[in-house]
Amino acid sequence: MNHPTRRRNLSRRAMAMLRAVSAGRAEMTCSSEPDLFIDGLPCCDQVTAHLLAHAGLLCPSRPGLLGQRVGVRLTEAGREVLAAPPEAA
Repeated sequence: MNHPTRRRNLSRRAMAMLRAVSAGRAEMTCSSEPDLFIDGLPCCDQVTAHLLAHAGLLCPSRPGLLGQRVGVRLTEAGREVLAAPPEAA
């Protein structure tokens, strides 16, 4: 199985989530299974949000209390995935 952090292994929805984070439109809860919020609304695909966080593509922008919503930022790996050109199938 290919590593999930390679761009071709991420869905269009996952890429859109990374773009929203990059644009500063996202928050996440401080948790071992962080929930993602885009424009103040819960993301419709929390499974993918968890995948992106566990894959190290995004992280909280600051520490917070358990369950607290904080800003979210792309990690270096997340920026690389977002900047990479789409790969041929």
